[in-house]
Amino acid sequence: MLIMVGRLFRCIFAVLLLGGVSSGYGQKAAEQDVLDAFEYEKGIVYKMAGGQKLDMVYFKPRNPKAGEQVPWMLFVHGGGWRGGNKFNVLRSAFSGTLQQLTENGIACFTIEYRLTKNHVTAFDSVVDCKDAARFLLKNASTYNLDPERYGVWGGSAGGHLSLMTALGRNEDFPGDAALAEYQPSFKCVASYFPLTSLVNPEVLSGSKFEDPEVLRHVLDGLFSEKPQLARLLSPTEYLTKDSPPILLLHGEKDTTLSIKNSRYMMDVAQEKGADVQLLSVKNAGHSFGGKNISPSMEEINAAAAQFILSKLTGISAGSE
Repeated sequence: MLIMVGRLFRCIFAVLLLGGVSSGYGQKAAEQDVLDAFEYEKGIVYKMAGGQKLDMVYFKPRNPKAGEQVPWMLFVHGGGWRGGNKFNVLRSAFSGTLQQLTENGIACFTIEYRLTKNHVTAFDSVVDCKDAARFLLKNASTYNLDPERYGVWGGSAGGHLSLMTALGRNEDFPGDAALAEYQPSFKCVASYFPLTSLVNPEVLSGSKFEDPEVLRHVLDGLFSEKPQLARLLSPTEYLTKDSPPILLLHGEKDTTLSIKNSRYMMDVAQEKGADVQLLSVKNAGHSFGGKNISPSMEEINAAAAQFILSKLTGISAGSE
């Protein structure tokens, strides 16, 4: 049965409201309190890039059966492509889902990736996300991971990168040579308030990113200067009837990345026959901020968890 978070979710939510989330690579004391609600392992380095160690935190599934291969999820944080960190998964938009997934036997990994600074582009970020999945496939036996049942999720910039990680062609994003033989094929994507296109300016109109200069760092140049790269990094361009199931979650009042992004992907999905769903959140801005949002934060977390569980385990809310 899908385990609802209840008291523990409310505890996590309260801690986050009081303590906030660090923007650096470490975590605050309040975040440590949230971490202590889980069994986890920190400091797993999956690759070196430009002299930087890229690592992940492993949130272990509760009460796994001895020797059983477990399904798993890869979390990609947001932060405008040039900020944020792996502990963003502890924010209220995601922490309840994380709790429900681990309670129901899903291993979860949250990663660092190269940020778009010093001529690093979102292309490099996608390569890192794919390499994190390649690393986990290579080391599946170490963590008792199922090499067939896994997905990816994330919010904002991480929502865009999670879509790209699942939809982008592996051959277009080659990474660490030591991981090259492992080619991920994701079974589901949960993408929160994402950017879905760099080639359709309409999705950015009326939002924080309407001015092309604001997103210059994503491509290390303007979209008009790098049209091929812009198309390569546009998730909606990859949709086909064979794409993995996708759940989009977006606030109707989001002015950072407008819900036009998700509605556009929905329109293209309908044309292409892709399996894409949209959960629209009333009265919600970016990261589901706002008063009287509907569905509630707890319901949003439960909906995302139910979607992921249904795709990776066949379990849904109320199932035995």
